Amino acid sequence: QVQLVESGGGLVQAGGSLRLSCTASGRPISTFTISWFRQAPGKEREFVGGLSWSGGNTAYADSVKGRVTISRDNAKNTVSLQMNSLKPEDTAVYYCASRYHMAVVAGHEYDYWGQGTQVTVSS
Repeated sequence: QVQLVESGGGLVQAGGSLRLSCTASGRPISTFTISWFRQAPGKEREFVGGLSWSGGNTAYADSVKGRVTISRDNAKNTVSLQMNSLKPEDTAVYYCASRYHMAVVAGHEYDYWGQGTQVTVSS
């Protein structure tokens, strides 16, 4: 059984930065592709970005490209989402999810999900 736990959310002003973490238990996080999704109130869940299990490939949504970076720390069994130049429209609950193949944008293709962490960006 794999468990994913997100942390690092909070309230930040527009233009600020946050670093979210997704920590895995049950298996080495390097076994999985880890992707980040977000869901704002009244909106559908949205793919933010993903890091392949090999660590060699990343993919980002156009809405965040250039402002976010996904990285992995195998020693901490953690994948991080560094978000810079935050905008009010980035406000959402952010989730990490895992699968055993390349990152895809379809959430239903993922096997395990964390409980989510709230990110609120004030204008």
